[in-house]
Amino acid sequence: MSLVRRGFTPPTYNAGTLCTAMKILISNDDGYQAAGIVALYDALKDIAQVEVIAPEQNNSAKSNALTLHSPLYVHRAANGFRYVNGTPADCVHIALSGLLDYRPDLVVSGINNGANMGDDTIYSGTVGAAMEGYLFGIPAIAFSQVEKDWVHLASAAQKARELVLSMHQQQLITAKPWLLNVNIPNRPLEQMGSVKLCRLGRRHAAEKVILQQSPRGETMYWIGAAGPAKDDAEGTDFHATAQGHVSMTPLQVDLTDHDRLGYWAQTAALLAPQGAPAAP
Repeated sequence: MSLVRRGFTPPTYNAGTLCTAMKILISNDDGYQAAGIVALYDALKDIAQVEVIAPEQNNSAKSNALTLHSPLYVHRAANGFRYVNGTPADCVHIALSGLLDYRPDLVVSGINNGANMGDDTIYSGTVGAAMEGYLFGIPAIAFSQVEKDWVHLASAAQKARELVLSMHQQQLITAKPWLLNVNIPNRPLEQMGSVKLCRLGRRHAAEKVILQQSPRGETMYWIGAAGPAKDDAEGTDFHATAQGHVSMTPLQVDLTDHDRLGYWAQTAALLAPQGAPAAP
């Protein structure tokens, strides 16, 4: 059922109260009705021109997936948010390639219901939405709370607001893109530590799949829980958030193992058939 409100007029903004009319696109992977995205919008709406375009349903762990074999539809909810029957990356892709008639200065994703640390970033739809903005050449931030269930969500939203304001004041939100992954501990604001620049930690392999029987007697498989932290040494996002700090990790799209290019160059040479003609 469409939640479009008849006669809805997009909100107007007083540029005098904004960060030089900064424009922010917000998305997430928990869906447009999730408490995290509502809190993030409320925290940013008076410091920038903010647009929300998010999935219709929960799309956790969709990573950077795009929907290529079925049509996508955009609707507007009663609160003014727009929602899409697609993935987080779909939402940002549609927004930046035709839906919006302007180019946002910043893409923000979240606030996610649970951590996106270590290996989580590979699977995360929250990170995927932010990364899509980065791929379009726009600075982007993925925000997540470390624990689930939105405990101290208002504090997390306030911390996100502070970070965006600080970055704007330091003139870090420019035409040069960057991608940050931020995890915020579930604590009151006054008990929250400082922002720590971290590398990604690592998790153990995921738990076993969960088997159940359907009413028709067929075997069903449910993906098991993420594994516990394996590398949570000092300097990792796991360590920082465990100490009550906000972890901030710069991410990149290049998955090349640069340190081992030399090794694989030698191996590739050995794999070439003897006497084979050189490639043109």
